[in-house]
Amino acid sequence: MSGSATRSADAAAADPANAAVLKEYGFRRFERAEYTSDDGRKLAIKAAVFDDASGAYGAFTYYQTTVMLDEQIGDLAGSLNNRVLFFQGNVLVDALFDKLSAMSAAELRELAGMLPRPAGNARQLPSLRGYLPRRDYQKNTAKYVLGAEALNHIGAPLPAQVVDFKLGAEVLLAQYSVAAGDATLMLVEYPTPQIAIEKMKQIDAAHQVAAQQPGVASIVDVGPFTAKRTGPIIVIAAGPISKGEARALLGAISYETDVTWNENTHLTKRDNLANLLFNVIVLCGILVGLALVVGLGFGGLRILESRLFPGRVFHRPERTEIISLHLEEEAPRGLRGAVSGSIEDR
Repeated sequence: MSGSATRSADAAAADPANAAVLKEYGFRRFERAEYTSDDGRKLAIKAAVFDDASGAYGAFTYYQTTVMLDEQIGDLAGSLNNRVLFFQGNVLVDALFDKLSAMSAAELRELAGMLPRPAGNARQLPSLRGYLPRRDYQKNTAKYVLGAEALNHIGAPLPAQVVDFKLGAEVLLAQYSVAAGDATLMLVEYPTPQIAIEKMKQIDAAHQVAAQQPGVASIVDVGPFTAKRTGPIIVIAAGPISKGEARALLGAISYETDVTWNENTHLTKRDNLANLLFNVIVLCGILVGLALVVGLGFGGLRILESRLFPGRVFHRPERTEIISLHLEEEAPRGLRGAVSGSIEDR
C-alpha cells in the first residue's frame, strides 16, 4: 500500500454525484487505497460496503455499462480497458490499473476471496434476477433499483411515484431486442400479492385515462405499454414492441412460490407407524407374561397351601358348596334294582 487508506461513512466521499443513489442501496462505509507492485505497476482500489448483497448487486448494476466485458471475479464482474468492477457479498470494488498484465485478474480474484461475506439472509441476492427471460436479452442492461433516485436516473416505463418504494417495492429493468428496436421490460415486486393487485388497478386506471384523454395529465404518461401481474410481481413491457411480442415476453415470466420448511422432515421413533405397531406387540407380550406369572403364582400358592395347611384356608369342607340330589336314598327299591341290573348288563 502506498501511503494510508482513506475511510469514510459519507456516501458523498465515495461518489459525490450519486450519493443519494448509494444511500438507497444501503451504503455503510467507503475505503480507498493505492498499491504499487514490485515491478512498478500501480493499482487504485475503491471499496464500498452495503447492508447486504442485494445493495451491492444493485450498485454494481447501476455502474455497469453495456460495453463492459464479463469477468470471472467475485459474484459478478465487468471490465473496460484498465478498469475492473466487481462485487463480492455486500462489498462493491472498483479497481483501476495503470496498465494490465496477465496477473491482474488473478490478483483481483485473490482480493475477492479475502473479502468477508455477510451472515444469514444478508448474503442472498434478489430473487427477481431469476425471472428475466434469456431470449433477446441485451447484455449488461439489467438494472436493480431500490429507490426513486436510481429509478429517475435510469429511466423507466413507470415513474417513482407510481411504483411507491415506501411499500417495499423492488424494481428490475432490462432491455430486449424486438423487431422495431429496443424494448424495456420492467419488473416490480411488492411484499405481498395484495399490494400488487391494488397497484395494478391504479396503473390500469391511470393508463386508460392517458390513452383516452391525451391532453389530461396522468401519473402514467410514457406511451403505450403492456402490463400483467403474476403473484406479487407486476411486469411491464414498453417501447416499440408489438402486442404479440409483448405477450410473448410477458408470458415468459411466471411467479412461483418458494416454501421453505425449516423443521425436521424425517420420521422419529414416536411418529413411525411400524415402531408403534412393534411397541403394541411388545406391550401385549408384557401383559401376557404378567398374566402368566400372576396365574402361576396364584395357582402355586394354592397348591403349596393345600399341602402345608390342608383344609384350613382354601379347601375347608364347611365352605364347600355342592348341590346333592341324594338319589340313592330317596329312590324306590325296585327302581334302584332296575338301574343296577341295567348297569350290570351293560
